[in-house]
Amino acid sequence: MDYLIHKFLTKDLCTRIKENLDQKQHEWEDGKRTAGSLALKVKNNFQFNRNSEISIELTNLLSNKIREDALLKSFSLPRKIHGMMFTRTVCGQGYGHHIDNAYMSSGRSDLSFTIFISNKGSYKGGELCIQSIQGDKEIKLNAGEIIIYPSTSLHYVKQVTAGERIACVGWIQSYIASNEDRCLLFGLDAGAKGLLAKHGRSSELDLVFQAYSNLLRRLGD
Repeated sequence: MDYLIHKFLTKDLCTRIKENLDQKQHEWEDGKRTAGSLALKVKNNFQFNRNSEISIELTNLLSNKIREDALLKSFSLPRKIHGMMFTRTVCGQGYGHHIDNAYMSSGRSDLSFTIFISNKGSYKGGELCIQSIQGDKEIKLNAGEIIIYPSTSLHYVKQVTAGERIACVGWIQSYIASNEDRCLLFGLDAGAKGLLAKHGRSSELDLVFQAYSNLLRRLGD
């Protein structure tokens, strides 16, 4: 399974985000309001009103930060970042096995992401579990860390047994729809940039960057 975990936000920013959300408790809604027909039966959490002023302000901030982060940009090749929302999962809640809709009203979902806002020691349970042939991968990250993974994956959030789990979730429509092609490009880009940092520019490395750019043109949509 191809996914990326990255230290994304500072703890201070996570604290500020949580404080802003806490000040608008009345904006939390039943998460089932945006669940598809299949996910409706297994989704049990709260989500912050997407149309509220604070939600729009914070999701725009995080969306811009994703676009500005060189590693996230290289990995996801984002054409559109969409559907972002803050979720709150309290004791007894979770989100059962589901797959994200391929096409949402906001765009195509090639990649899904979760930004952990709560400190992982402040709640029990609540692991994001992503299924693969090798078994479930359980992920519980520090505040400010992000995981980006293919939207083609079955996944679920384990029941929270104490405390509350605050996160921001969203989707990326990539310039490269294929997970396999995207990973090949990411490896090529990362390797070329590593060589550039280690040895400096060369005519040979120019050819590698040329190949990367032309592959991006051929594979992109």
